[in-house]
Parts: sequence; C-alpha cells; structure tokens
Amino acid sequence: MSKVIIISAPSGSGKSTLISSLMQHEELKLSFSVSATTRSPRGEEINGKDYYFFSVEEFEKKISENAFIEYEQVYQGRYYGTLKSEIERIFSLGFNVIFDVDVKGGINLKKIFGDNALSIFIQPPSVEELKKRLIGRGTDSLEEIEKRVSKAEEEISYSKNFDKIIINDDLKEASKKFFDTVSNFLS
Repeated sequence: MSKVIIISAPSGSGKSTLISSLMQHEELKLSFSVSATTRSPRGEEINGKDYYFFSVEEFEKKISENAFIEYEQVYQGRYYGTLKSEIERIFSLGFNVIFDVDVKGGINLKKIFGDNALSIFIQPPSVEELKKRLIGRGTDSLEEIEKRVSKAEEEISYSKNFDKIIINDDLKEASKKFFDTVSNFLS
C-alpha cells in the first residue's frame, strides 16, 4: 500500500524548497499532490501543475459534490483543498503521496490516513526571520505579509499535533533531517 507524507508550515518557512530537494530522490517514489485553491496564480504558477485554480463558485460546487478528501476556508473566499481524484491518480501509479497543506488540512489528513501517514511541520527559526523571508521574496504587499505573519503565529501553535517538527534554520541541515525522516518512514 502506498503511503502519505503530509507537510505543513507557515508561508516563508522554506517548505517548498525542502519539498523540491526531497522530490529529487526517485527511490522514495513520491508524487506531489496538487492542491486546489481559489487564490489567483502567483508568478509562473501553472494550473494543474502548481495548483488546480478554481473560482469560489467552482470550488463550492466541488464541495457539494463531495469531491474533496479535505478542504479548508483559510480566509474569507479563499479555499484550499485536496481532490479525491488526485489521490486516486497517484496511488494508481504506485507512488507515495506528498501533501503540502495548511495545518488544519494536515491534521485532517493525518486522521484520515492514520498510520499510513507521516505528518511533518516545517518551522521557521523565528517569526521575525519568517517576516524577513517574506519581505525578501518580494511577491506580497506589506499588508499581505502582516496577514501571513499573524497566521504563522497561529499555525506554529498547531505544530505539536504533527509527528515530527523540523526547524529550518540551516537549509542543508533541515534538508538532511527531512530526507532521513521521510526515508525511514517509507522503508
């Protein structure tokens, strides 16, 4: 049976970088679960590769059709979720699923998959460092960054609900710890 790796972290914690480095290890047989969202694409994001982008109406229709294994309204009118069809697609190919989800989605997925899932919380070294990283990205307004930072403080309070916490203060060290944790779980 395929297994599930659930990754949650505040925006700007280095989660995407760590996941990218993990995906280089073909022996782990990981396939990224593409989440659905109602937010607009950022930068070079591609529909169906980075996210499935839906309007609020389309997303709510999918909710009513019971198309999601889990979903969350993160902000007013801003949904994120995992389509059941996406998990079925990955399992049918014989791969393990890797999720990049918000904390509540991560906790819900762990309940659904139980012992077949490993949940990992990627934590920034501090909220101040997180804010610096978000500003350095240059992709969000100051108002959006403030919203993300206050959300990060809330998300960090959920970290105790995850199987493992990896603090990303040194990328090379965090990357090794991340790989070792996932590799041990899958073997």
